[in-house]
Amino acid sequence: MSHRFDPTLLRDYDLRGTVGRTLNAADAWALGRSFGTIIARAGGSRVAVGYDGRLSSPMLEAALIDGLTASGIDVLRIGLGPTPMLYFAEMTCKVDGGIQITGSHNPGDQNGFKLVQRHAPFFGADIARLGQMAAAGDWDAGAGRVDTIALMDRYVARLMQGFDGRAWRIGWDAGNGAAGPVVEALVQLLPGEHHRLFTQIDGNFPNHHPDPSVEANLADLRALVLDKQLDFGVAFDGDGDRIGVIDGLGRTIAGDQLLGLFADDLLEKHPGARIIADVKTSQTVFDRIAARGGRPDMWKTGHSHIKSRMKQIGALLAGEMTGHLFFADDYYGYDDGLYAAIRLIRAASGAGGSITDRRSAMPVMAATPELHIPVADGHKFAVIEEICARLAASGADMQAIDGARVTTADGWWLLRASNTQAALVARAESTDAAGLARLIAEIDSQLAQSGLDRLKI
Repeated sequence: MSHRFDPTLLRDYDLRGTVGRTLNAADAWALGRSFGTIIARAGGSRVAVGYDGRLSSPMLEAALIDGLTASGIDVLRIGLGPTPMLYFAEMTCKVDGGIQITGSHNPGDQNGFKLVQRHAPFFGADIARLGQMAAAGDWDAGAGRVDTIALMDRYVARLMQGFDGRAWRIGWDAGNGAAGPVVEALVQLLPGEHHRLFTQIDGNFPNHHPDPSVEANLADLRALVLDKQLDFGVAFDGDGDRIGVIDGLGRTIAGDQLLGLFADDLLEKHPGARIIADVKTSQTVFDRIAARGGRPDMWKTGHSHIKSRMKQIGALLAGEMTGHLFFADDYYGYDDGLYAAIRLIRAASGAGGSITDRRSAMPVMAATPELHIPVADGHKFAVIEEICARLAASGADMQAIDGARVTTADGWWLLRASNTQAALVARAESTDAAGLARLIAEIDSQLAQSGLDRLKI
């Protein structure tokens, strides 16, 4: 017996597909057989499994568990919850790996899997090996046992451990995603006044899409903060590993700006600490970390890449523009939007001033949001390779860590291939609108030379 995954399912740092088209129960079962075999051959015997609130998640969970146990692996079933709760289980329970069934922030008809093995992300060549093993039917066989535990109370208690924040008036938007019940538990323990939106899990996402990095998805939270005159608001993506923030004046604080805010506080306690930011991050954040005596490190976008880099260089803090934040000073070093919210409350209570004041003190730049240019999965990396080669030949000032990040007198621009969508991602930042327009023109020129038009999509 063997199984062939749709080639688009196996991504760089997770598995992601459209349910009923590129992802079905047979894929979840085969993933369980392959991952279970890898765990067993590494001397392990038990894997934690959790799932998010998507309509297809229970079906995929059942098939995944069947595959894991058929490989002889025992399963610790933690049930419905955010991805960071699965990471918490993998860190604190007696298991040798973990799998979260989640579509993260993608459309409701999509789903997938995030994997960890022995406290480290399982990605890249590891994920490719899953496909090779399944195609060859290279699986161990056995009969594993399934245990079920309720973990949420322990997870919430860990989020609150060492809490020293004061009372604030806060808005919370769970976006009908898996973070909702955890939010409801947290606000019972936190001081202050708390106003909640969309904490009931609903895989149809009836109110707005669960992606706080997209400005339109913050409209309900912004309206709540302004209407109730709250101090700030926080929002989460579909599986709770990312955060979005609105200050008391209704202004967005992007993920990279949040990283700069947290870096200020961390460097007071840990002078000279190494702090990682992804290639989409504002140059102002890298400059801010360096100016405060920290050691900034630019790295690839993607939660698995960031976590691996943190271990490699001993970084205490990391972040991405999209709202993944990773704390390793007094937490576990994985991305947890709910823990980031708790740290934000604590930061607001420190000497740096209110969240609104700290947002006002941030440099004002002319910058684009993430721009997405649809390109087929089978073609997007080739386009980036072509653009990088062309830029290198021209002598451009380029970082090629993850796509092309080009620095000019006007600022910088980026083109990279998305690892979660069939698209290229672009971004640019300058000190003024005229400089930004010139940077965008450079992006459009490179796309045009590769046969693409950002404006005709």
